[in-house]
Amino acid sequence: MKALILAAGLGERMRPLTDVTPKPLLQVGGKPLICWHLENLAAAGVREVVVNTSWLAGQFPAVLGDGQHWGLRLTFIHEGPVPLETGGALLNAMPWLGAGPFIGINGDIWTDYDVRRLPAGIDDVAHLVLVDNPPQHVAGDFVLRGDRVESEGDARLTFSGIGVYRPELLDNWRSVIGTAAGAEASPPRFRLAPLLRDAMRRGAVSGEHFAGKWTDVGTPQRLAELDQALRRAHE
Repeated sequence: MKALILAAGLGERMRPLTDVTPKPLLQVGGKPLICWHLENLAAAGVREVVVNTSWLAGQFPAVLGDGQHWGLRLTFIHEGPVPLETGGALLNAMPWLGAGPFIGINGDIWTDYDVRRLPAGIDDVAHLVLVDNPPQHVAGDFVLRGDRVESEGDARLTFSGIGVYRPELLDNWRSVIGTAAGAEASPPRFRLAPLLRDAMRRGAVSGEHFAGKWTDVGTPQRLAELDQALRRAHE
């Protein structure tokens, strides 16, 4: 299975750190944040990883090389100065990801989730890893009932930014997105969440609850706290 790491965000909430370094390349626990994902994917047997880029895009191949260090083959896709959002990123990357299911990981999270837990094949259009709601997102995103993910209901959980997707998730993107800003751009720019919610209404999204360590590295404070915790753990 191939993987896509979403690394094209502008990192505006992380400034001034991201004035000179894209967020996935910021250091935590002695290595760039994205390297934790690359190690995780390599240990799971993934060999081809696509990384979408935008802000300070040239730094990614300069820091990561071609992936041989991890036994991977890295492909960098530069989306231009304006990121394509999560849905647009997946659509834009499909020529490199192929016709089968692929792993998607947000480049601005840290977790000890082992991607070997992910299903190698799925009948649904998506399988999402959900986590307990962090303090900055107490409302959560989705509801997990058994192994079904739904968009409405109580006891909501937060989407971790880790999932397995089938290309069919994107088949009807234009009818779902409609005339939203960016949809008519070339390449199109749109969010993935509306497509996931549409698939949930059709009962086509499975999921799991992960209760381990997970951090949305969205602010300099959370980055510093994570860095300290990882360094203490390895003392």
